[in-house]
Amino acid sequence: MKILASPHLQAKVNALYTCLRDYQKVIVAFSGGVDSTFLAEAAQHALGDDALAVTAISDSYPIREMRAAQDIAKQIGIRFETVHTEELELEGYASNPTNRCYFCKTELFDKLRPIAEKYDVGTIVYGAIPDDVGDHRPGMDAAKRMGIQAPLIDVALTKAEIREISKAWQLPTWDKPAFACLSSRFPYGMRITRELLRQVDAAEQFLYDLGIRQFRVRHHGKLARIELEPAEMSRFLRTDARQQVSAHFRTLGYAHVTLDLQGYRSGSLNEGVAKIIMGKSV
Repeated sequence: MKILASPHLQAKVNALYTCLRDYQKVIVAFSGGVDSTFLAEAAQHALGDDALAVTAISDSYPIREMRAAQDIAKQIGIRFETVHTEELELEGYASNPTNRCYFCKTELFDKLRPIAEKYDVGTIVYGAIPDDVGDHRPGMDAAKRMGIQAPLIDVALTKAEIREISKAWQLPTWDKPAFACLSSRFPYGMRITRELLRQVDAAEQFLYDLGIRQFRVRHHGKLARIELEPAEMSRFLRTDARQQVSAHFRTLGYAHVTLDLQGYRSGSLNEGVAKIIMGKSV
């Protein structure tokens, strides 16, 4: 694999290889995003056929993302499997509490364990990074409780560094926009159903098909709140995309379609978490 121009980054990558080799065999929880793709590439380089990437198929994961993950795994050359998760069957997930992600990750890792046993793999790894530490990430609590390893945190590789190395390694995800499961589009406390997930998925697919790269459709009942990068807003407002989106979203069941003037920001629905936890309205 290509030696990096930065000795500092190469040292971190070498430390990651050592960490992965110490595990001997790993399953990578693989979403096809920036971090898990980078981790899968490193695992493939360090362990070869002793690394396996597994992607979860669920109602909260768009088909386009699943297909992209499969294509990326093939490009990397890592062994690849899928598993079906059923987090919507868990009341702790479907009721959408502030620790919803805890139940999601618990379901995922529970489904990965039989695969690990099948292939005699002792370690499951996932793409948590130092940037995630301190944010509202109940899924990390589930991973810690279940003994899931986060080697990117262990070697202190940040998001910016992962993107830089991914570019040098010519990974297709090096500049991929951030993505989170579709359930993150709903305010905490709003019950999540398959029908609502499909509604949001169809809305976001329409934006994706228009060529918009970074976006979120936040679901507020009959109101859809669209978050775009500031650079996308002016193009969106200047063209007929605005009318197209409004008309299409209405066919999906939204009575009102709004553009959030604050723009896209990851985890915007976490902004009221502290108030929710304290039992206050938001």
